[in-house]
Amino acid sequence: MEINKKNLIKQIQIIRKEIGHKNSEINIKNIIYDSNNKNLLIITYDRPDKSVIIGKGGWVVGKLKEKLQLENIHVESYTDLMIKKYRMELSLKKLEEIIEIPKYSEKNYLNNLHNLLENKIKKLSLFDFKEYLNQNNDNTTKIESVVALSGGLDSSFSLILAKFLGFNPIAITVNPGNIILPPFFKKNIELLSKKLDIPQKYLEVNSKEIIENSLNGKYHPCGRCSKFINQNIENYAINNNIQFIISGDLLTTGTQAITIHEKFIKINLPALLSVSKQELENINELYNIKKSKHFGCPLLKETIKKYPYMRRYSIQRILRETRSGALEPGQALKQIQSIINIK
Repeated sequence: MEINKKNLIKQIQIIRKEIGHKNSEINIKNIIYDSNNKNLLIITYDRPDKSVIIGKGGWVVGKLKEKLQLENIHVESYTDLMIKKYRMELSLKKLEEIIEIPKYSEKNYLNNLHNLLENKIKKLSLFDFKEYLNQNNDNTTKIESVVALSGGLDSSFSLILAKFLGFNPIAITVNPGNIILPPFFKKNIELLSKKLDIPQKYLEVNSKEIIENSLNGKYHPCGRCSKFINQNIENYAINNNIQFIISGDLLTTGTQAITIHEKFIKINLPALLSVSKQELENINELYNIKKSKHFGCPLLKETIKKYPYMRRYSIQRILRETRSGALEPGQALKQIQSIINIK
């Protein structure tokens, strides 16, 4: 069967009827089909149209994938895709401005990042990070960047990509103690660094003030802790004359995803590439990086136990990631439920 809008609409209507879904209008704006990899991107006009094609529990799109014998089907709303595309275009423009600066113009890893970003803008949801990693591997040994590695999925993705882009990173982990950086995350840190053959270093710091003030209810720990960790990472880069700092931030998209400071350039890789949580998980699975079953660190959990009203600040963070497109509503709901269930 030829894959076109008309045939897809007909097949979706048949599938919805077969599995007992109500009759609904099927609206498809466009399709992008990669025949080589058997990947199909269906672009709908808006989120309600997307829901109709996916069906309850993903049954409709799952059956469609089986009928068409495809490897993957992605369904995206035009509104969501265009926001992501626009953000990536803003990041691309900012990156091009930096590459034009003479001292950065010959940095191969910036050109590699530029090519990757262009490719992702072109392919949108059909871009395959796994395929990219299979084609690229830079083995240069000179350290050119610091990656802030916490052991979570976001920072692990950033380290993997930094390695393959040729940034030749060192993984730096600020260690404020087990109540903030438990053994589970340390295991991820050490496993990934070893698998990628990347030097890794812990910065032992005194976080007593943050811990005590959080447990005494003076403030929610995440903002202060993040600022404290970032400052230590930046100091390390400055003291060691390393010009690039790479983080796993998902929220500072567009022009803010790559910023020039007096002594370093900071790149928030997942934000720059408008990466979804699903894309992060897919890449981390390749390296057996385990996903935490709980939201946040033990300090956050203990703070919320003592001061339940603090939940709202964590929920606000989840909602921000949902608005940015990094989280799907269903994923956000699970994270919010995990925070509500802390007792």
